[in-house]
Amino acid sequence: MSRRARLLVFLVPLLLFAALAALLYSRNGTDPSFLPSARLGQPVPAFTLPALDDPARTLSQELLAGEVSLVNVWATWCAACLVENPVLLTLAGDGVRIVGINYKDERDAAQAWLREHGNAFAEVVFDEHGSLAIDLGVYGAPETYLVDREGRIRYRTVGVLDQRAWHDELKPRYDALVAETAVPPAAGGGQ
Repeated sequence: MSRRARLLVFLVPLLLFAALAALLYSRNGTDPSFLPSARLGQPVPAFTLPALDDPARTLSQELLAGEVSLVNVWATWCAACLVENPVLLTLAGDGVRIVGINYKDERDAAQAWLREHGNAFAEVVFDEHGSLAIDLGVYGAPETYLVDREGRIRYRTVGVLDQRAWHDELKPRYDALVAETAVPPAAGGGQ
């Protein structure tokens, strides 16, 4: 092997390692689950889809008006959705309104999954073909959106919603939206 070939055998892996190290260093301290959403600040896209529990009942974006909500995209084929389900159940038990979007799934399987693992959702939209998910810009399940009382998307997180992500990222935003839109008590007493 020539001297030049030996030098290349040594330098190429070294340069690849240096490039990878530089890339990883540049991402240090950033949230790998954060993916920007073109929909931030915009209303949830208009939709008319069946409810998971009753195909004759249709749901629309109107179900997100009037109350601060989490919108969680989930599916039975999503292993990470099973991991985050206990957190969603806890949040629902604490009074957080969660609306589910069952994404590219089979109705019977989704209903059985909820019966077996627990249902944290106030409502579940059955998005069998993924049309609503596409309009939202969903990359995959699970994804969670924070939606204000006017039905506007205020925050998005991709991946498992665990206790840390709830307390560090979503809860402060959720609490701020609830406080921001809370109706102040009537002053005076009216006499």
